[in-house]
Amino acid sequence: MSIRLMLADDHRMLREGLRRSMTEHGFDVVGEASDGAEAVDMAGELRPDVILMDVTMPELDGVEATRLVKAANPAVRVIMLTMHADQEVLAAAIRSGASGYLVKDCSTEEIADAIRSAVSGETTLSPALAASMLDEVRRLDAPHEAEEDRIVTKREEEVLQLIADGCSTPEVAERLYISQKTVKNHLASIYQKLDARDRTQAVLQAVRMGIVSLD
Repeated sequence: MSIRLMLADDHRMLREGLRRSMTEHGFDVVGEASDGAEAVDMAGELRPDVILMDVTMPELDGVEATRLVKAANPAVRVIMLTMHADQEVLAAAIRSGASGYLVKDCSTEEIADAIRSAVSGETTLSPALAASMLDEVRRLDAPHEAEEDRIVTKREEEVLQLIADGCSTPEVAERLYISQKTVKNHLASIYQKLDARDRTQAVLQAVRMGIVSLD
């Protein structure tokens, strides 16, 4: 029996392309949803074997839609499709019950293989995501520098990195969920510790010392 496949993506052209290519690979495309809420409803009605689920959709994002689909229909396998290799979204998707996570620039053969693997109970990740996760595991396993040995605190390092990325004081405050006054206090401490007069000097000194990086 052919694998019953459902598509969930808010881009019609992408759905049409996926439908054609997946049909050519021998899958039975039983339905298409244009947003997360519709995907949850259709999954309950159609009971597909596998859903190819976009991460970013209106009404309900793919991660939450996956959680709801799995809660109501545990046997349904969900493979997430995304434009970006984002570790935080990947972790959320896996927690929601996804059986695979693919970046949209992967080949149709990779998608077909992931669908078959999902039906067999296996989990599939795009190579780029697998490499990224391995790097993160290595980073977490590396010996951590004691806080008292740091030149700047962890929070000051976060402020410095955002400044290096070009963020303004209000943007840093918003990203870190702190007040602008707190950001300014952190900057004053950073200037003193790095013997810098302004942001530019602080960032350059931090780069030289390996505290932050410039993309």
